[in-house]
Amino acid sequence: MTLMQEQLLGKRVRLEKPELLAPAGSLEKLKFAVHYGADAVYIGGQQYGLRSNADNFTFEEMREGVEFAEKYGAKVFVATNIYAHNEDIAGLEDYLRGIQDAGVHAIIVADPIIIETCKRVAPKLEVHLSTQQSTMNWQAVQFWKDEGIDRVVLAREASMEEIFDIKKHVDIEIEVFVHGAMCSSFSGRCVLSNHFTDRDSNRGGCSQSCRWKYDLFTTEEDAEQAQVGIKEIPLFQAGDNPFSMSSKDLCMIEHVPELVRSGVDSFKIEGRMKSVHYVATVVNAYRQAIDAYFADPEHYELKPEWLYEIQKAANRPLNTGFFYDRPGHEDHIFEPEDKAAPYDFVGVVMGYDEETKTALIQQRNHFKPGQEIEFFGPGGSFFKQTVSELRSEDGEVLTAARHPLQLIRMQVEQPVKPLDMMRKKMGKN
Repeated sequence: MTLMQEQLLGKRVRLEKPELLAPAGSLEKLKFAVHYGADAVYIGGQQYGLRSNADNFTFEEMREGVEFAEKYGAKVFVATNIYAHNEDIAGLEDYLRGIQDAGVHAIIVADPIIIETCKRVAPKLEVHLSTQQSTMNWQAVQFWKDEGIDRVVLAREASMEEIFDIKKHVDIEIEVFVHGAMCSSFSGRCVLSNHFTDRDSNRGGCSQSCRWKYDLFTTEEDAEQAQVGIKEIPLFQAGDNPFSMSSKDLCMIEHVPELVRSGVDSFKIEGRMKSVHYVATVVNAYRQAIDAYFADPEHYELKPEWLYEIQKAANRPLNTGFFYDRPGHEDHIFEPEDKAAPYDFVGVVMGYDEETKTALIQQRNHFKPGQEIEFFGPGGSFFKQTVSELRSEDGEVLTAARHPLQLIRMQVEQPVKPLDMMRKKMGKN
């Protein structure tokens, strides 16, 4: 019998709730992630992170984000997880001091020089080892603990069995990705982006070359082409789907009890580049699942609506990654598939008048009278209704909500709260 099986058949091995850690590519996403139930968020600063195209935080925005998070008892981590080149080192000390001064709780690091520098110039910051270090065994985890690391983010390739084994041998916080995109390379160690676009994937510039569409060719010598010497022979036929290397997305919401029993300290959601709607929806679903388990572990059951909510925000088909088996060809997307998220995010509640039962909505996508829409909020609050009359802030009747960020008043059938969200099924015009 394996270690994992022994622990699963026995009593619960954990009493504390794991942290739910959410991505926040902007200050707005940070606020929605925390409002919808995240215990902590991870962000990127202006330097040293792996998401250079996100709306990364200035030090002032970090301070504002920390202040907001602390009101909810949440923490803020900053990703500083590039592999640094010589020219990246200038300014590192001042940057780390700035993060510490902003009140950030921890940084996420891959490069030893950033670890060493942080401990020397910003000792109040916890240091979390990035998944970029590809840590997969307990002896490596012990090594990093001995080096003074506070938490290890395991490689995405670590299995559930390996996680159980690590927690058995080493007393240190362990963080694992439980949801989001999977890299087609080993723990992000990819050079396709560097080769095709001169954008370094390990310095924040990944162009996601694995998601592109490709035609496949082989070559053979061609005596008629003296200058070239080879000719291309297509390995596809007209009408074939273009080839890609895209992997399916990770989703472990159906396995929360096992993750909890493994002793994992932090459940991490991937997606700093994802939308506000994605972050709020995914965090909301995992928050409910975790809380339900701890409310009554012996009688816990996965609610189908949690998985259905996840699917409303998913960009790709879902699987369990490396947790239970090595992914095979069926875990990759080699041809176009139906869009997994059939819903459009269309609005955010800004206010609600109890007397008139009217909501003030900030438009985020097109909607109009006669369409069926859904409202949802933290904790699983949810209802559907048909859009009735729409009015502008000045009371003008509108035929549709078509202007970005326009403020609109509409009747709602149930009370709503600020930061509740509104969506509609795609194709419902």
